[in-house]
Amino acid sequence: MRMFKRLFLLPPILFGVLFSGAAPIFAADIPPSFTFVGSGYGHGVGMSQIGARAQALEGKSASEILEYYYTGVTVEPVHDEINMRVNIGHLLTGFTLRSDSTLGEIQIFSGDIKDEVGIAPIKTLRVKDSLAFTLLGNLLFPNVTTLGGGIEALPSGKSWTIRWSGTRYLAGANAVVAVKSGASTSKYRDGQIQVKVVKAAGLGYRIELTNTVRLHDEYLWGISEVPSSWPLAAMQAQVIASRTYALNKAGSMKTACDCDIYGSSQDQAFVGNAKVNEAKYGKLWKAAVTSTSADDTSGYVILYNSLPISAYYFSSSGGQTESAQSAWGTSLGYALSVPDPWSLDPVFNSRYAHWERAITQGLAATIFLLPDVIDIRVTAKNASGTAAFVLATSSTGQTAQLKGEVFRSRSKLPSTWFDLLIPQIISAPPAQSSTPTPIATSPNKADKS
Repeated sequence: MRMFKRLFLLPPILFGVLFSGAAPIFAADIPPSFTFVGSGYGHGVGMSQIGARAQALEGKSASEILEYYYTGVTVEPVHDEINMRVNIGHLLTGFTLRSDSTLGEIQIFSGDIKDEVGIAPIKTLRVKDSLAFTLLGNLLFPNVTTLGGGIEALPSGKSWTIRWSGTRYLAGANAVVAVKSGASTSKYRDGQIQVKVVKAAGLGYRIELTNTVRLHDEYLWGISEVPSSWPLAAMQAQVIASRTYALNKAGSMKTACDCDIYGSSQDQAFVGNAKVNEAKYGKLWKAAVTSTSADDTSGYVILYNSLPISAYYFSSSGGQTESAQSAWGTSLGYALSVPDPWSLDPVFNSRYAHWERAITQGLAATIFLLPDVIDIRVTAKNASGTAAFVLATSSTGQTAQLKGEVFRSRSKLPSTWFDLLIPQIISAPPAQSSTPTPIATSPNKADKS
């Protein structure tokens, strides 16, 4: 048992336990933290990116890698010449936008004009002019600041469309648009941007910012899920998985984000122009995207029963991938558990072949909705070795149980392949007998982290 310095002042909740006739639990017996050791990073379902890289180095093709990690699938060309509305700014209260190039122009349209042409813009920005959107109530107030310092207020509204030259929406010199929200600035070269005010639960009104791009190429050029220095077959496998995942999401607009898909780990990391603009390696990623195209309007996709799958993927495992059934309680015939020994090789997975993390007492209590936690233990494991259920006990004898994936998500541990480094042991039976209290939570299945 871990020993802790005794404290003389006891919280009221413990005072009641001490003099209730139950076995005493002292404040000093409440550990300040819990340390976990494990392997892997991410939810573990689908393709292991570390495993894909290792198999590519062994000479496996992209199709062989994908057919290994996704059971019973085929990799075939599918029409992908469609638009994707990608969320690039979620729940914003304001942002600024400007040209990041020395040529070209930016046009501002009132309303969401989608793919319509022949509409006159309400304002055209010159190079280095900037546009700021401020949210007041349920209206957006745009202001243009010119290079010379002049300010022009544009009419308020609830939605806008922004186009710039050099795209399929507006001919002319190539322009790049820089969008700044808070301390973060991202750059976009393709498609167009939509700005919309939506009602957010519990927050009032917020701004949703989206980039409409073509799935076949423009969207995939901006996917930043693996290094562009990786072997070609590993990058191709990632491109095909990303195309498949997006195609599975396309056409199902979400009101909360005004999008088909989030440009973050909630779906897939989309970074606009930054990926293909990487020094030395950006052109390699663009070439990998191009090499997975069958022709100008179709690209290779992972199919199961002739339909694009939800192509989940993750960084690395604890030696065996996880099934969707074990992770989320959802049976997917193509998302079964398969061996993934490459993830345990520190040569391939130097950061996560083995890891150690601690969570504080306060976080543990918050995770399990208990007053405090004196013991955490894995009560069951899945066939893949992941934690199926995690049980916590408080100093008053209350218990709460979570699914392993829910605990991972709340604790921010790298994966569910974990054990306690030093198991916490209760020195006496709980003060009261209770049935574990399950906490119902639906994990975010789309998270690739």
